[in-house]
Amino acid sequence: MISRLPAWVWLGAGSLAVVAGMVNVVGYLGFEHQAITHLTGTTSLLGAALAEGDGRNALRLSLMVAAFVAGAVLSGIIIQDSTLRLGRRYGVALMIEAALLALAVPLLHRHQMAGAALAAGACGLQNAMTATYSGALVRTSHLTGMFTDLGVFLGHRLRGMPSDQRRLWLCLVIIVGFLLGGVAGAMLFRHLGYDTLYLPAALTGSTGIAYVGYRLLRGGTGTLSS
Repeated sequence: MISRLPAWVWLGAGSLAVVAGMVNVVGYLGFEHQAITHLTGTTSLLGAALAEGDGRNALRLSLMVAAFVAGAVLSGIIIQDSTLRLGRRYGVALMIEAALLALAVPLLHRHQMAGAALAAGACGLQNAMTATYSGALVRTSHLTGMFTDLGVFLGHRLRGMPSDQRRLWLCLVIIVGFLLGGVAGAMLFRHLGYDTLYLPAALTGSTGIAYVGYRLLRGGTGTLSS
């Protein structure tokens, strides 16, 4: 059970879900119609490509999987913890995510898979960065776990069992945030194309810079390593 949920967890989870929703819809609407923020469908397509002997497609899909995992590895190197708490190196991670998204744009304009891979790496970094809070998984780049938890909650309520209201609301915040990000991303893509990714890059980058500045003002340079 989540005993408490500070405002920064709500705000961070919702905002990052919006970012992921925007990034993923750009991937779907782009030249390869490629999911970026999650790997279940990508892995299934990789299996199909291997079964059909489609080497080019298998290589492309393997690149997406490897890029996402590499982003998660980078998060592990930077943050060095599996529990959400202020004081971790979230600002640095957010700035790196922003840089990866921004670098992806010109590559996507040239229809290069390296652009999608950079975006996938950014999402892997983000997803690993959020990790857990009070024993509850907080995943902002895909919704399978959130919808699963929502179903379990409803099942418990139907049986009259106790349920964690805060966990329910956290799931709903992430689901709604991801959906709104998808809506906004799709609308912007009609006018901006791949330049749409500059918006989530700006959001994560500015937040990262502000967070690093805040930690430096509060406790000096040593806070970045804690």
